[in-house]
Amino acid sequence: MAETSAPPRKPIVKVVAASLIGTTIEWYDFFLYGSAAALVFNKLFFPSVDPLTGTLLAFTTYAIGFLARPLGGVVFGHFGDKIGRKKLLVLALVLMGGATFAMGLLPTYATIGIGAPILLTLLRLVQGFALGGEWGGAVLIVSEHGDAKRRGFWASWPQAGVPVGNLLATAVLAVLAAVQTDEAFLSWGWRVPFLLSGLLVGVGLWIRLTVSESPVFLEAQRKAEARKSPVVEKAPIVTLLRLHWREVLIAMGARMGENVSYYVITAFILVYITGPLGLSKSYGLNAVLIASAVHFVSIPLWGALSDRVGRRAVYLFGAVGVGVWIFVFFALLDTKSFGAILLATTIGLVLHGAMYGPQAAFFSELFGTRVRYSGASVGYQLASIVAGALAPLIATALLKEFGSTVPVALYVGFACLLSVIAVVVAKETRGVSLEKDDAEPAELPA
Repeated sequence: MAETSAPPRKPIVKVVAASLIGTTIEWYDFFLYGSAAALVFNKLFFPSVDPLTGTLLAFTTYAIGFLARPLGGVVFGHFGDKIGRKKLLVLALVLMGGATFAMGLLPTYATIGIGAPILLTLLRLVQGFALGGEWGGAVLIVSEHGDAKRRGFWASWPQAGVPVGNLLATAVLAVLAAVQTDEAFLSWGWRVPFLLSGLLVGVGLWIRLTVSESPVFLEAQRKAEARKSPVVEKAPIVTLLRLHWREVLIAMGARMGENVSYYVITAFILVYITGPLGLSKSYGLNAVLIASAVHFVSIPLWGALSDRVGRRAVYLFGAVGVGVWIFVFFALLDTKSFGAILLATTIGLVLHGAMYGPQAAFFSELFGTRVRYSGASVGYQLASIVAGALAPLIATALLKEFGSTVPVALYVGFACLLSVIAVVVAKETRGVSLEKDDAEPAELPA
């Protein structure tokens, strides 16, 4: 039975604002690393190899952060399903911000040798662990505060924190690149955006601590206490994989095209523009900056559309659209025209938003309350290992091996095909109730 009552507007707006600000800061920290890996980490932490190989090594440490994300999803999901969403969201923000701030203080290879990339990698692991717990909690606390009729719209706002975080990270780097010489930027300028994270985390914590716990979780807790049974299984991950493995696979498959395409469009573009195309890094940074602003606007619109026509229809449009557009994307980059590069990036991210907008509500609706944090987090983060973690690395390796972007476009297209298959076999979830303690595994269409 679908939920019909709508929550008061003011509380849901407050919850959405707190989640959006928190996820913006988390993703600012995470994306800052990706941009720095493409622009400076190859020179500062891997200076003894050729530039493209140094970039590959930098992206390898970038990918390592993704390896910790499923572990973060399991740990945060376990405790989030047992003690609530809010406490884990606060912890995630502290861990992420602390690791990013520490990166800004790191000595480079020239100072301590091999110790520099080792410390960088360890801090990247902390970032990945924190982000693994952030996403599930942020989208769930909004989904579980909101009503079914507008869940796609409200739950898409934490998703919008991704382009805003990328926007902030890219903007700070773009400003520094514009006002500093390359020598000054490499010497100390790159540290500034990392150190700014400390200030941002303070603001984020102040706001996030004012949010109330999920009413859906509290109601499940109340019912469990009334019948003198645990709120959740002792090990939610075991229940999840035993009863809901199909939903986990659907979430992972749906993520493939969305995740791979995003990192190729926003991170690999900097490698391609500054490398083979021989253009200034400002071309790529400014294109991603402007496109991220448009991406931010588009995500809630796609989420709202999914409330009207369904999650699957919107998601499929995005997956097919990105799979086709990626070939046009590289053709436009090859013109070396900033206008064409901006168009390529903007349309690519708008089409990506058609997958990312309804994703939060879609994944939340796949699982019951007892395993929802674990289910959404694990499905989302497991895919990140083989999708987002490897995307810049694979794309750079393909470019180095073949000297062409056609294999890169085929790689993105194949990932989008996997997303199409996953969404096609999924059951439409729009309007389902989130108030059930534990959903039965969704039936797949015949």
